[in-house]
Amino acid sequence: MHRLLSLLAAPALALGALGATAAPSDSDLRVVRLDPDPVAPGGTTTVHAFVANGGPETAGSPFTVVVDLPPGFSPAGPYFPSSCTASGRTVSCTFPAGLPPLRSATALVPVRAGAGLPHGLKTVGQVRVVSADDRNPVNNRTPFTLTVS
Repeated sequence: MHRLLSLLAAPALALGALGATAAPSDSDLRVVRLDPDPVAPGGTTTVHAFVANGGPETAGSPFTVVVDLPPGFSPAGPYFPSSCTASGRTVSCTFPAGLPPLRSATALVPVRAGAGLPHGLKTVGQVRVVSADDRNPVNNRTPFTLTVS
């Protein structure tokens, strides 16, 4: 039995040793602009980082959605999905491979406005998507406007 298990595992180990990976899919991940609701100084609002796959194929690799916040705003958590991590004013959320064509994925990133921000301030952040499969980098980022009310 031990020899049979060794023989079955050998091809998988050999492929891993050769660094074999799946070919990139023919997918087009694109970021769709959504501005968050206005926020009071010291309050929170949520950035909806919305990514759609324009196809024609299912995304064959994991992808990362990155939210870059402008000065005066900070990530507040908790985030969705749970794979999101924050570093400074940047939140990165990793999604698994498998986003079908004409479907979407959304990261929810609560953010806090600084208590000293003036009413009426409009400032710009950015959402971007990073994927080994994406064939059209032109639509991989978009700004969003944060408004202090």
